[in-house]
Amino acid sequence: MMSTHIVSVYDEDLKYLTRRISEMGGLAEQMVAESVRALVNADLALAQKVISDDTILDEAERQIGEKAIVTIAKRQPMAADLREIMGSIRIAADLERVGDLGKNTAKRVIAVSSASLPRQLARGLEHLAELALMQLKEVLDVYASRSPEKANSIRERDNEIDAIYTSLFRELLTYMMEDPRNITPCTHLLFCAKNIERIGDHATNIAETIYYMATGAQPVGERPKDDTANTVGAFGK
Repeated sequence: MMSTHIVSVYDEDLKYLTRRISEMGGLAEQMVAESVRALVNADLALAQKVISDDTILDEAERQIGEKAIVTIAKRQPMAADLREIMGSIRIAADLERVGDLGKNTAKRVIAVSSASLPRQLARGLEHLAELALMQLKEVLDVYASRSPEKANSIRERDNEIDAIYTSLFRELLTYMMEDPRNITPCTHLLFCAKNIERIGDHATNIAETIYYMATGAQPVGERPKDDTANTVGAFGK
């Protein structure tokens, strides 16, 4: 049986992982929101800030991974505790990828800033980002509560973001066909829209990880998808 001191130290290790995941989640949310705002407003300074913040997120993921490995080696956790630690590694990887997607969107601000972005397209991107960020925020709240029911509910709503993305994809194609001068900026916007849609996928990944952490089982059934845009190859799923 572990001594009270060892148990206390072990609890602190788990609390550290939980705290760092929460911090990563907050920064990832901020980066995505700022990247979209920079894109819509052609704010080059804000875009550069997002790009710089990515190194902070990368370092946080590295620290979580190292802490998790040391904790496993020293404490040899079993069952729920082991799922907790392994889940932290998986969630940190998803959040790091969310930050990358925000950074990639920010990198396209320079290319798009020289073109006049139609307000209708800007609204479409903003709406897509709102949905993705809402899903990310909700899943981070579920991470705090460890509710498998709420995690599964988020997983089943993944098709909402896919549907908005498909609509925006078709709208951008229409602009490109109407005027060849729109091809370059709209291509950049297509990549930005795909980045945002992928954030919803990572939120769903996190929901599935939380479900596994809480129950020890994988969610039943395939996740619902409604991404009918023919983007395989060019934009990758």
